[in-house]
Amino acid sequence: MSINADKPHLWKDDVAASVDLFNAWFLKFAPQTFRETRAKTTELVKNALASLDNVRSITPDVLRKQPGVLPTLRMSTAPPIARDRLVGLAAVSSNLVSSLEAGRLPMRMPAAQLDQQLKLICKTLQRLLDRDLFPWLERAAKPTETELYRAATIIADRLTGAVADPLIRNAQEQEQLALIGKYLKARGYVQEAPPSGQDLAKMKPGTFSFRLNVPVAEGERRVNIPIDVVIQPKKPHPSRLPILVEAKSAGDFTNTNKRRKEEAQKIHQLRSMYGKEVRFVLFLRGYFDTGYLGYEAAEGLDWIWEHRIDDMLQLGI
Repeated sequence: MSINADKPHLWKDDVAASVDLFNAWFLKFAPQTFRETRAKTTELVKNALASLDNVRSITPDVLRKQPGVLPTLRMSTAPPIARDRLVGLAAVSSNLVSSLEAGRLPMRMPAAQLDQQLKLICKTLQRLLDRDLFPWLERAAKPTETELYRAATIIADRLTGAVADPLIRNAQEQEQLALIGKYLKARGYVQEAPPSGQDLAKMKPGTFSFRLNVPVAEGERRVNIPIDVVIQPKKPHPSRLPILVEAKSAGDFTNTNKRRKEEAQKIHQLRSMYGKEVRFVLFLRGYFDTGYLGYEAAEGLDWIWEHRIDDMLQLGI
């Protein structure tokens, strides 16, 4: 029996309620997270600028000793450039740039090639440097404390979005899982993983688990896919298969429609492995429009809205 997938007359109102719920949460949580992240990032940028002699020394030697300064340098250009743009402009290895961004040098790149590519990166960054950020370069003098702080905060602002967004997404996911856990515990469920780790049929009645890797078939081989919540009802399904829940949170409509095939692929993999009896539902908060819902319904997926969590009772919980 469907929960929401077969009720398109409710979708429009549910979308509006879900958007309101997300916006209220974002306005409460995101500003503080952004401020805290910006403060930490500003200190990191100030340290990076110091290691670069306040951008007067953008050299391969500096990148070898302090590879983690590359994000600061990318945000010091006009315009600021993304990793892939730097790879294309400098004509260097994407693996090199990824390694530098992670704060290390690539392990297998020959020394001569590394030196050449670091020179190309430095040349590109120097050419694009946003000199309005660093007025002391024109007068060949030391920067004032005010100039340094201003430059560091501007660069930090450019970096903060990239740093804060994953923190906000992670907080959303953690809050959704905590909400489901609280809901289940209030109904007498116990958090406990399946005895053998991945044998879903052996999961004890009245238990649930978070972040479980579930084996599925992919061609002729088996792979594990992560499932956010696995719930074995107190009265299990005749197949003994538990309920599988994917928590989804989104802050805009565009990304959800871009990624809607991911959930459809998961349910096809699960059904291929465990049969049509598998119960896989989405737990939604935020910007999921009727186009997204229609696509998922057509693929055989159902969902529960966070703002109406009691719909979980229809799963036999």
